[in-house]
Amino acid sequence: MRSRSNSGVRLDYYQRIVHRLILAHQEPVTGLFPASNVNSHAWIRDNVYCILAVWGLSMAYKKIADQDEDRAKCYELEQSCVKLMRGLLMAMMNQKDKVEKFKMTQSPYDSLHAKYSSKNGLPVVGDNEWGHLQIDAVSLYLLILAQMTASGLQIVFSLDEVSFIQNLVFYIESAYSIPDYGIWERGDKTNHGEPELNASSIGMAKAALEAMNELDLFGARGGPASVIHVLADEAHKCQAVLQSMLPRESNSKELDSGLLCVIGFPAFAVDDAQLIHNTKDAILSRLQGKYGCKRFLRDGYRTPKEDPSRLYYERWELRMFENIECEWPLFYCYLILFHAFQSDKRAVEEYASRLEKIMVRSEDGILLVPESYAVPQDLVGFEYQKPGSQVREVVGRCPFLWGQSLFILGRLLQEGFLAVGELDPLNRRLGAQKKPDVVVQVVIIAEDNEIRDKLAEHDLHVQTIAEVAPIEVQPARVLSHLYTYLGRNRKLGLSGRKSRDVGILSTSKLYSLKDRIFAFTPQFADLSRFYIASDNELMIDILKGEINFLKSAWDLLGRPLVTLVLKRIHLDQDKIPLAMIQTMRKLKSGYINGTRVMLGSLKDFLNTSAITDLSFLGSTEDGYPDRLHPDVQTYLDEHLLRSFSNRSTMNLRGGQLRPRTLRRRMSCKGAIKKTRSINVDSDNLGMEGPSPLTERRLSSIVPPPWLQANKQSHVSVFATTPEEGPTSSPLSLGNELIRENIYPVDPHHSRSAIDRRSEFVRQQEMPKILIQRHRAETNFADTEVEELIAMLRETENLEEQGDILQYLVDTQGLDFNTAGLGFKNKPEDNGTPTSNANNAAGTGTDPDSAAHPSAATATANSNSQCIGNTSNISSSSSNISNHNNMSPHENNHDSSQSEGMLEEGRVVTVRDLLKGLYEKACQQKLWGLVRHTAGMLGKRVEDLAKAVTDLLVRQKQVTVGMPPNNEHTITAPLPEVELRQLIHDAYGDDESTAMLTQELMVYLAMFIRTEPQLFHEMLRLRVGLIIQVMAKELSRTLNCDGEAASEHLLNLSPFEMKNLLYHILSGKEFAVSSVARGNLSIVSCKSSRVSKKSQIGLGDPEGEDALIATIDDRQGQWLRRRRLDGALNRVPRDFYSRVWTVLEKCQGLAIEGRVLQQSLTQEMTPGELKFALEVETALNQIPQPEYRQLVVEALMVLTLVTEHNMVPTLGGIIYVEHLVHKANQLFLEDQRKVQGDATLCCAKIKDGKEQQQAASGMLLCGGAAYICQHLYDSAPSGSYGTMTYMSRAVALVLDCVPKHGEMECAIS
Repeated sequence: MRSRSNSGVRLDYYQRIVHRLILAHQEPVTGLFPASNVNSHAWIRDNVYCILAVWGLSMAYKKIADQDEDRAKCYELEQSCVKLMRGLLMAMMNQKDKVEKFKMTQSPYDSLHAKYSSKNGLPVVGDNEWGHLQIDAVSLYLLILAQMTASGLQIVFSLDEVSFIQNLVFYIESAYSIPDYGIWERGDKTNHGEPELNASSIGMAKAALEAMNELDLFGARGGPASVIHVLADEAHKCQAVLQSMLPRESNSKELDSGLLCVIGFPAFAVDDAQLIHNTKDAILSRLQGKYGCKRFLRDGYRTPKEDPSRLYYERWELRMFENIECEWPLFYCYLILFHAFQSDKRAVEEYASRLEKIMVRSEDGILLVPESYAVPQDLVGFEYQKPGSQVREVVGRCPFLWGQSLFILGRLLQEGFLAVGELDPLNRRLGAQKKPDVVVQVVIIAEDNEIRDKLAEHDLHVQTIAEVAPIEVQPARVLSHLYTYLGRNRKLGLSGRKSRDVGILSTSKLYSLKDRIFAFTPQFADLSRFYIASDNELMIDILKGEINFLKSAWDLLGRPLVTLVLKRIHLDQDKIPLAMIQTMRKLKSGYINGTRVMLGSLKDFLNTSAITDLSFLGSTEDGYPDRLHPDVQTYLDEHLLRSFSNRSTMNLRGGQLRPRTLRRRMSCKGAIKKTRSINVDSDNLGMEGPSPLTERRLSSIVPPPWLQANKQSHVSVFATTPEEGPTSSPLSLGNELIRENIYPVDPHHSRSAIDRRSEFVRQQEMPKILIQRHRAETNFADTEVEELIAMLRETENLEEQGDILQYLVDTQGLDFNTAGLGFKNKPEDNGTPTSNANNAAGTGTDPDSAAHPSAATATANSNSQCIGNTSNISSSSSNISNHNNMSPHENNHDSSQSEGMLEEGRVVTVRDLLKGLYEKACQQKLWGLVRHTAGMLGKRVEDLAKAVTDLLVRQKQVTVGMPPNNEHTITAPLPEVELRQLIHDAYGDDESTAMLTQELMVYLAMFIRTEPQLFHEMLRLRVGLIIQVMAKELSRTLNCDGEAASEHLLNLSPFEMKNLLYHILSGKEFAVSSVARGNLSIVSCKSSRVSKKSQIGLGDPEGEDALIATIDDRQGQWLRRRRLDGALNRVPRDFYSRVWTVLEKCQGLAIEGRVLQQSLTQEMTPGELKFALEVETALNQIPQPEYRQLVVEALMVLTLVTEHNMVPTLGGIIYVEHLVHKANQLFLEDQRKVQGDATLCCAKIKDGKEQQQAASGMLLCGGAAYICQHLYDSAPSGSYGTMTYMSRAVALVLDCVPKHGEMECAIS
């Protein structure tokens, strides 16, 4: 026998170690590893880490296999890996029902178990007896499964297993928004069993999603059916949240050594090299010790001070664990691997030598990695005095297989048996390297030839939908429907993907299906969406944002491709809007906002785009993988014909009747305005109680609109062009019109009904509106309602219609029927509409009309018109015109005919009238009315829940409602319906502001995705306050009173609203210029010295006034900044951790009646998010933003006192407001001395009248909280700055500061 090479001998040595330490424990039946000799439970996470050494060793053997026995050893090791991975797969597949349920509930009790029996793979503890929800464990399993498959192992054997793994991908894809128990199975570190969002779980899930994407589980032998599909957007959301969290682990753990597995091997989940560096440095500087790293700060596990008799900790006892936490050698193993992958030999050697010093030698000389090192009971006192000085002892398992396995991998890398690439065949380690610039391809397609020709006039040449064939263009919702077929499996009872969201990364690919190619338009372009979709400028703005996002987020093969369809509905007065033309020209130039773009046609980009195969749509389960699934086939056949074919939309217009009566108009005037609650002028910036007039009288009877989900599931968007004359009554909307004079006259009709009806009609002088006479519950005479409706039909002013409808809603409720006396008819005259009727009313053309009978309504006097169907127009208009000159007698018959409609239960409710008004207001761009009617109809932004989740997962809490009384905080993702209800409750009857709140949440979510830096040092986004500040800023810029400012604010177009929000978030100066039709436009001014004339289009200040205006602007600068920072809750850097140091030295801080107790420092660490939220909650008690900002400044002065160690303790409870008021006093004394501005108001020598005013709580200068306006407007620095006064106040108020003697005083 030939002698072995040295390397062979060395490998045999490792093989013996692996066999003795690891494989000897593997259960022969299931292939799982028990936790220890006494505990037979097998944890998913520990098992996967244990097998890594075996996998690494098998690959090392594969390289030197010069003899048969080496090949045999290699095969044997590989099969051990397969056995373990399949053992875990079987254990999880036994819980397939949980996977299915979890997709819906995401509840911790429906999650896969974290551990199984190693004997038979069955569950060992109940669903609620353990913190089972550990997304990082399932993610780690999927990640290593992908890596092993890529290295050539075959672990998955059947297509049923493939669909189970596809469902595991759905299980982890929302990791970014699911709080779990994390890598240490604890959740919140007090161990009370509260799950929290953990960065280590999100990072592991992101890595697993990327590794699984387009992976063939059958390796080289597979086909399209064994490929796993991942929606790129889900992985990207995980990445975005991860980047916003690092180096924080969770709300209660400001740092965690477990993050080492996310920034390095095995996950490599972070793409930003700087962030990797910062996270590693934070861990080393705060958690590293002589014996390894602590898991996290104040980790009580296995410390001598821990009470082993109970699982949880009391909140006050966490402080006892500080500096005596156990240290884990495991993390040195991670650090060795981290540096080996960075090929930093020096660091690898340093950690290897540190690790060897703390390893334990067994009797036969093998080095073992122990689980952890604790301070012995008797040395705890010394360790407290001098952290890190005492000798520690081993506690826990030895060897700790998780650590031992990683140690062996590190050794194999160090000795050159493995290259880093072999442990990472999917090349995840290269993620942080710089990538070349992305070129975004844009294709614009015209809906029809007419639009194509209009674009050609501007030298923009595009194709129509018909011309791009054979490529088919579909809206994003078709793609989201197709993805629901992914992962379906009847045998396993798995239903496929549940989330309906497809993001821009998914729609920027082409998709092939058999021999067809599909392009999808992005989700934001779906027009059935919310009213913000009818603002073209905003849509363009979103498009630019998405293109910019693609530049940074795209990492697939090929270039991203954005397909847009320009439709009739986008036209403005039959012209293509200028903003669109300008954007297209920019796209044509090749650059837009710093991103490289290419404008072209679909066929040009076929070769350069990413193409995904939708092979999973085949009916594999029925044995026909090459045929489409029958459901998919029917869906596509139905939808492909319809999705972009011209839907004939109708436009309903009332007769052109002039108003003849003003009798009842006054009672409704301003009905909408009365519901407003934005308060700008009043001193306390709070919300006034709702005035009794606007209380909903029928709220007990009429269910709120959003509970009736079916009521408005489909609203078609109407198109009008101004040439058609002013539209009058919004009396109808929906997919069917009353087919008035087409119904055959029924001679047997009951005469009395006709008589009664005709008398009614004459009294109305209007043929069609019929009111139910017998209403028991109304408080008003019938005539009033009838007159109102008559007025509603006459007025052409949409605002007036809005007021009348608001009044009707307040008095009658949304479901009040404005048509029909409800007579029953003989059955035979039901179904005899002539073909002409169908034609004229345009029914049957809208595929959705049948599905929504509730939306179908009746109308009177309307010129029904079908766009795109000219033959109908003539027939229907002639019907109407002859209808208007009928004699009263003919009218009788006519009304009798309309019964055919009414008896099918078709009624015109106030809600239907509102819908019509909403549509019209959208076309005419009357945004204030649009917001109000949308609110009354209970509409909700479609992405509301997603927007709120986007803010929450980036650790920003959101509050809605006006402080101080009605503020509701949202701290966890809520379902859409609950959110809408919460917002509605917060604003009472103020529908416009409730709508505006939803809209602003969507914009905030857009900004936090694209410009996270705007949100630095902000923990809570208080939408109510932001709305108030927006109104205040408008009133300041436009020089108008609060009510006018609220009106202007609510009438801003969605695009300008987003723009104003941006200026307020970024603190940039802005000006308002007036544009046509009274709309305002927000423009940045580069300096605040722009002459006022150019800025304000409303009443230009002339001459001297203009001069004063410029001076004034300089004057209110600091007040404005404090107001903005206060409303946005912005604080200085490291503010909360510095407040922690103050709290440590005093017994408490009192702010506006809330006391922050010193005990908080016992429970929480300085950098902990939970602590910051406590401080924030106390500050939020202060209703006035500028006053809140001064309190923050006072706290900053206190932190300076503690940081410079001027005094050993600050004494008892400090009342922070006392400091602010003392500073104000000192300020006013100085003002009197130097005759400053404040002598005109607060520093005046008081006489009787003045004192009265002061007593009644009004300052002359209007300053909030009895603090002079001029102090708010002082700069922080300088000898008359606020910081100077605060410091003097601290010196005077606190007893602990020495009153005499020399003090070195320097304020940095």
